[in-house]
Amino acid sequence: MRKRKAKKRPLLPDPRFNDQLVTRFVNNLMWDGKKSVAFKIFYDAMDIVEEKNTDEEKTALEIWKEALSNVMPHVEVRSRRVGGATYQIPRPIRADRKVSMAMKWLISYTRKRNEKTMALKLANEVLAAAKEEGAAVKKRVDTHKMAEANKAFSHFRF
Repeated sequence: MRKRKAKKRPLLPDPRFNDQLVTRFVNNLMWDGKKSVAFKIFYDAMDIVEEKNTDEEKTALEIWKEALSNVMPHVEVRSRRVGGATYQIPRPIRADRKVSMAMKWLISYTRKRNEKTMALKLANEVLAAAKEEGAAVKKRVDTHKMAEANKAFSHFRF
């Protein structure tokens, strides 16, 4: 931007869990501005997680947060041109970007699943991610492997 950095707008916490992270997730899940539909999908998914939960001392929200932290990447590779060659340079990620990437990966791989409803897809992807399985966790592992493979180029950092 030309003038100054845009201010972060405060998010209202969601009505059921009273958590801002849930609102942020639902905003990413939402299509065409249909927030009430997105909230219904998320809450239905949390109910399914609660039903399928084998670990009695954890709530559905704690399982979802654990899944989110399991999907969160810590390093990423960024392209950088140095003298005609393009290198993939590993860089650490800011905290808010980690959360954003984890949410986007979780939602995108949820949409690619083959279950009947979106709530069921989300619930199963969350349960898989909480156990360190599933496509979203695989994406994080692949990202970390890519950064590890290109560790030799880390001296090209900006």
